[in-house]
Amino acid sequence: MYTPPFFKESDPIKLRDLMLENSFATLITVAEGVPFATHLPFLIETGTGTEAMLRSHMARPNPQWQHFQDEIEALVIFQGPHTYISPSWYEAELAVPTWNYAVVHAYGIPRLVDDAGLYDILKATVLQHEAPRENPWEMNSIPQDYVEKLMKAIVGFEIEVTRLEGKVKMSQNRSEGDRRGVIAGLEATPEAHNHHVADVMKAMLP
Repeated sequence: MYTPPFFKESDPIKLRDLMLENSFATLITVAEGVPFATHLPFLIETGTGTEAMLRSHMARPNPQWQHFQDEIEALVIFQGPHTYISPSWYEAELAVPTWNYAVVHAYGIPRLVDDAGLYDILKATVLQHEAPRENPWEMNSIPQDYVEKLMKAIVGFEIEVTRLEGKVKMSQNRSEGDRRGVIAGLEATPEAHNHHVADVMKAMLP
């Protein structure tokens, strides 16, 4: 990923947080020279530094899992907050539009898991997204044989992350006045994602 020094993010805690907050990510592999992408919910288990294990599942008819090979990396892209930036928000008179965004690229070799591993992935995924709800749905609320039947239609896998690349482009290359102008401009809009970007920018001000 092209990353000018202004925008490079190497702090493992910030990278892990961005992944956890944006866990619906894009898995990219290459088969016979052709890139292939699938959009999937990921479980992210983190350790010290940049250590992480990614787990997910996909439909068995999806051919991507057949691309998995030893020693061949896959790429998982976690897209964080992003939005259009108007030059009308800058103090500078000469400027053009741009886009502010945050993203993490995680690389590693994907490996298929067995039925027990797949069940654990499904159970953990349900728990992660149901736990905040007032009346959470539970997997044990349906017959086990029905779950096992559905599991035959999907494939589980895990990726031990070997390297992470982070890019947080939030107008760091602009003057403080320009950055504050962008924050004010974003906060004046009704879109929630613009306010999210503004919050990220405020946290990064000198």
